[in-house]
Amino acid sequence: MKKSKVVESETTSEHVLTGEEASVQSIEHVLKVLKTDTVSGISEADAASRLERFGRNELEGEKATPFIVKLLNQFKDFLVLILIVAVIISAVLGEILDASIILAIVIINALLGVFQENRAEKALEALKKMSAPFASVKRGGEICEVPAAELVPGDLVELIAGDVVPADLRLVLSVNLQANESALTGESVPVHKDAAALYDEVPGIGDRLNMVFSGTEITYGRGEGIVVSTAEKTEIGKIADRLKSIETEVTPLQQNLNRLGKILGLLFLVICALIFGVGLLQGGKPLALFMTAISLAVAAIPEGLPAVVTILLALGMNRMAKENAIVKRLLAVETLGSVDTICSDKTGTLTQNEMTVTRLYVGDEHFHVSGVGYAPIGAITKEGAKDTDHDAASYALKRMLEIGTLCNDAVLTNNEDGQIGLIGDPTEGAMLTVAEKGGVSVDRLRESCPVIWELPFDSDRKMMSVGCNLENGVPHSLTKGAPDRVLDCCDHELTGDGIVPLSGQRREAIISQNMSFAKQALRVLGFAYRTHDDETFEGAESGMVFVGLMGMIDPARPEARDAIETCHNAGISVVMITGDHQATAAAIADDLRLRKEDDLVLSGQELEAMSDDELTEAAKSATVYARVSPEHKVRIVEALKRSDRIVSMTGDGVNDAPALKRADIGVAMGITGTEVAKGAADMILTDDNFGTIVNAVEEGRVIYANIRKVVSFLLSCNVGEILVIFITSMILGPSFTPLLPVQLLWLNLVTDSFPALALGREQAEAGIMLQPPRRKSDKILDKNMAWSIVIQAIAILITIFAAFNIGRYLYPDNLVVNGEVMLDQSVSVFSFIPLVNTAPSWGARTYAFVSLTLAEIMRVFSSRSETISVFKQGFFSNPTLNKAALLSVGLALIVVYVPFIDTYFKTIPLTVRDWAIILSLILIPFIASELFKQVFHQRNDKDWRNRPTA
Repeated sequence: MKKSKVVESETTSEHVLTGEEASVQSIEHVLKVLKTDTVSGISEADAASRLERFGRNELEGEKATPFIVKLLNQFKDFLVLILIVAVIISAVLGEILDASIILAIVIINALLGVFQENRAEKALEALKKMSAPFASVKRGGEICEVPAAELVPGDLVELIAGDVVPADLRLVLSVNLQANESALTGESVPVHKDAAALYDEVPGIGDRLNMVFSGTEITYGRGEGIVVSTAEKTEIGKIADRLKSIETEVTPLQQNLNRLGKILGLLFLVICALIFGVGLLQGGKPLALFMTAISLAVAAIPEGLPAVVTILLALGMNRMAKENAIVKRLLAVETLGSVDTICSDKTGTLTQNEMTVTRLYVGDEHFHVSGVGYAPIGAITKEGAKDTDHDAASYALKRMLEIGTLCNDAVLTNNEDGQIGLIGDPTEGAMLTVAEKGGVSVDRLRESCPVIWELPFDSDRKMMSVGCNLENGVPHSLTKGAPDRVLDCCDHELTGDGIVPLSGQRREAIISQNMSFAKQALRVLGFAYRTHDDETFEGAESGMVFVGLMGMIDPARPEARDAIETCHNAGISVVMITGDHQATAAAIADDLRLRKEDDLVLSGQELEAMSDDELTEAAKSATVYARVSPEHKVRIVEALKRSDRIVSMTGDGVNDAPALKRADIGVAMGITGTEVAKGAADMILTDDNFGTIVNAVEEGRVIYANIRKVVSFLLSCNVGEILVIFITSMILGPSFTPLLPVQLLWLNLVTDSFPALALGREQAEAGIMLQPPRRKSDKILDKNMAWSIVIQAIAILITIFAAFNIGRYLYPDNLVVNGEVMLDQSVSVFSFIPLVNTAPSWGARTYAFVSLTLAEIMRVFSSRSETISVFKQGFFSNPTLNKAALLSVGLALIVVYVPFIDTYFKTIPLTVRDWAIILSLILIPFIASELFKQVFHQRNDKDWRNRPTA
């Protein structure tokens, strides 16, 4: 073959050779460029020199964000910035306590955010395990164990089954060598490696048979390789490097809250300017007007909202952690609820990543095998039979299971957690499992019939044979391999009638059956044997007796099928992205009921030929992508996002990492997932269960629904407060604000916050996973919520304006002398329009304060659902809310009745008469809320049911 040349340059003199270059060069040329050999390797002194020059064989992790930077990042929110401005203004005006309270809330909110993110980081650290900590290396002619981090280009590494490859190696020796590259390429079947392979041009990663890659596992055989790339220069390192250029995007909730904060900020500025200007025209004093404006500022800003949202997200994060989902970023909790497309890797995510025999063909009889994975749970059943087969075909079936057990180097293990593990090739592991299901004891058979001769598999013969003494010590050669090759070496067949000549008709039937299995995306192996006169096993793999076929596949996870159905019912599209072949991917997709009949199945080659616009159009109907590279995965995610999809990418391999980071939500597998994938993801599933993500999506939807309830509740309170102060000041004058800044702070931060937090503990409403996902363009403050807030605010205005003036009537206004309120002097006759030099009494403001407090506590029960009446839900069915309401009532009573505290809040003790009036008034906002739901909830229900799904 014609080979590319590596240009001698400065890089060559520094022993640098890329993996791509090494794959198209001869072994001799690679050894020359890297200044090493296959006899002694490099010397220890040379290794030390190269280590200093090239650095350690470690991927550079993400730099830890300093605590102070994390803390400052919490203050970027527009709403928080407005609160900081309020702190500064309050402090300048001498309202030190008010400023301190607001500042404390801002800091607590920031600390909560940092605390939750740190918890997630610690949970992630607990999942990390070192891969390939040591490597067997030949240096100075001696074999030694070297930490993988100290490998350098030119090192000669020895490989055996079970090793994790410590760097990218150009093979110089391969003996039946196979590597599991599923973490890198998505290919579920181990790849046969060949040191002698050469190429005219650089092939794709999955087709470089003369290379093995860092982080992959040797499943069979042995070999030796020269280190050509370490750390960031490896294929895994290149993927990790690409992750650094992918920026984390703002989540939908961040966008919504930022937009909401700006709206509130502008509203606050406009109203404050308006009331200040009108007050000046009315002859008001600038300082008094400015204090009124500050009251409006405090009323306009829901100081508790950032803290409440942070706590709700943190509670959601904790609940998800208990359900096997570790969320690394606080805001990612909510983003899950808006996902409308889940892009999932196939191998290990939708499938078991454990090869399983599902079909058998023996003596023209078909058998089904139940059970999945390596656990020997299941049975072999003859097609059409109700029970496990016991007829004459059982002998031939048993013989095939014996061949699969003895012509096999794999070992099944029992892990500490009770799970069945595998050492060796997944295909051979599947053969051991099906043997146990068929009643063959693997350990007993291997002990009684040890292998005494072996002819290893090679890529030319495509067969493997072993010699054993079976049936009264008679030597048998047992063979497995590619069905067509095995069949060509057979002249007889084992059937229910015994050994019979293999006719041409039967050959065609066996070939046809092999093709039928292959069309079902099964990996098929043929089995045969021959008896011998002695243990030389001369003539093995010729004149054999054909026994049967085994069809196996990496099966779909049982829970994944139900999870996908739930996704479809929730309007969520599921897309499979894999490095596997199209036929295999399509078969798994059909088994999972993932795709419809007219859905596209695209290959990486087809995708490569498409422009971004063409891919965006194709992505609208494609549900399976096969034979794709890491770059393709990122393009697919980006194509979906260009269609305004909110995309989640799930996966476990290194090849998934760039797409995990580019997606709106990246979800990695915690058990089988690579460290690179976990580092790139927003969420990690500790049980590797695809179904867990559906639970997380539901939790995200519940959290978002509860955040909407909280926002609606708090904003209606705040807008109501704005209207109360604005309208009252306009009618009665700027000095007659019914609520003082300290009272508004108490309402916003204490009275409202506890019930708002309790709203966040509401359970999922019926049908939440039958609703389509919300769109990116959907606003948290939508038309329905805006109308609800307006209705509520007007009801609050009516209630508090009435309460304030009733309080003024019962507790007349105080006289003002030389700018000082005379608490012991009041006007003798009530006047709706205040007299000159008067101020509202403490009693009037107590009426307004207590009425607003209790009205909001009553309203929070109505806010438990945007559409369902609280009486249908059960008025007291949220225990947390009941406790929060009692706490808020208790705190209000403290403000009114406890000495010293009531003086600071400027309240007076209320009488039974007062309570009777107030308790009547507070029903107005509650009734308005319930009536609003009765009028509008039918239309709302119709709106979401008629919305198109993603």
